[in-house]
Amino acid sequence: MRRMSVLSPVQIKEANAHLAAVHRRVTELERRLEAAERTVREQAERLMGKDRELQAAIRELSLRKEREMVDVQEKLQDCEGTVQRLQMVMKEKDSVIAQLRHRSQLLDKITRSRPLLDNLLSYMAEAERSQSVHISHLDSHPAFPDHHAHSLAGINGLMNTCPNDRNFSVSEDDMEEPAQDDAIFGTTV
Repeated sequence: MRRMSVLSPVQIKEANAHLAAVHRRVTELERRLEAAERTVREQAERLMGKDRELQAAIRELSLRKEREMVDVQEKLQDCEGTVQRLQMVMKEKDSVIAQLRHRSQLLDKITRSRPLLDNLLSYMAEAERSQSVHISHLDSHPAFPDHHAHSLAGINGLMNTCPNDRNFSVSEDDMEEPAQDDAIFGTTV
């Protein structure tokens, strides 16, 4: 067996100094590693916290968006109902306007035909007066029975027509321009 070589005190001292330096270096590295790990943990915790905050904000935005969508849909349905009601009101008013326009046209025709109607009523009243005088004259002669007198009145076209008769009407065909009717009757207004 070989004998172990004996180190001199200088070598031992140098070895101890080297070991102390290595130990200090290891301690420093461990301290740095621990600081780095602590920094990484803190950053990871901060990131996780921010991630939780962002997820909560996203959930809140999603809920708010859904509520707003529901509100918008309800408002849209209300607006559609209002539009339908307004369209129905417009149709009803258009129908009323059409009826009023037709009545206005009829009244305009009646107003234009008023002189003709006045002349006709005047002629009918005069015919009725002359008919009643003529029939009373015929009644005084026994040779003409009542039914002959009435048939004579019918032949003349002068039936007992009262201006206030409710069955009396003038059709649109009869309601021509007053100038043309005046030319037929030979009168002017």
